[in-house]
Amino acid sequence: MSLNRRNFIRTTAAAAVAASLPNSLMACADESGAKLKEFGLQLYTIRDVLPKDPAGTLKQVAGMGYKQVESFEGAEGMFWGMTNVEFKKLMDDLGMKIISSHTNIRKDFEKKAADAAAIGMKYLIDPWEGPQKSIDDFKKIADTFNDRGKICRKNGIRFGYHNHDYPFVPVDGQLPLDVMIQNTDPELVDFEMDIYWVVTAGQDPIHWLNKYPGRFKLSHIKDRKKNEPLSDKGETCILGTGEIDFKKILKDGSEKGFKYYIVEQEQYDSKGSMNAAKMDADYLKKFRF
Repeated sequence: MSLNRRNFIRTTAAAAVAASLPNSLMACADESGAKLKEFGLQLYTIRDVLPKDPAGTLKQVAGMGYKQVESFEGAEGMFWGMTNVEFKKLMDDLGMKIISSHTNIRKDFEKKAADAAAIGMKYLIDPWEGPQKSIDDFKKIADTFNDRGKICRKNGIRFGYHNHDYPFVPVDGQLPLDVMIQNTDPELVDFEMDIYWVVTAGQDPIHWLNKYPGRFKLSHIKDRKKNEPLSDKGETCILGTGEIDFKKILKDGSEKGFKYYIVEQEQYDSKGSMNAAKMDADYLKKFRF
């Protein structure tokens, strides 16, 4: 086979792979694989500085290379003292989008859904339910999720649930996450996989992606320090310096449903949260599947 013929076949094959990748990824023509097209920051990462100057802080975040944000409800709400429209204008001015927000789903949820939909957000997410006494409690939570999913659908957005480690602790002989997934309508409820908490629970993220393909639409990309016992829960670290195999997990996730890739770091060193956010962004800008 001639060299030109071999190069043609290699190029054609690479193009075919690129065409098959999800919209949230872009293909690279070389052997390094696929690159994240966009990634976001969960604003909880910078919770110590954000309330002091939301606009100025978010301008710095945009400069790090983040194109998306996922908010959470601070003392001034998920729009940080701004109206939903004012927050969207800030995002537009910075070249970013607010994709989602963690929120209290038991307070003013209809208004939150309407406000989120009005500015093009994709998701409202329940970040925490906590351990429960019985598996029936988790079934009731699943019913609540379905109800909130209906409210979100009525407004043209989606509802999601974000895991910690407690849904992987058996209750009445069952895993709560199984119960919540199996008892929620896929048309109404999606899930945000916090990869760190899956690993900290002693579980394999790929197992759950394979078990419930299409249910995990969002991901929290959060690394775990090497050689620390799983019983130590507060062990997040700069992406790429820990033990989690993101290359393998995110590749599988991109094929099994992930649409959004959101950085979150819960602990950081004396250099501060903004330095951690920047180093995480620098890692993802170079990251390849």
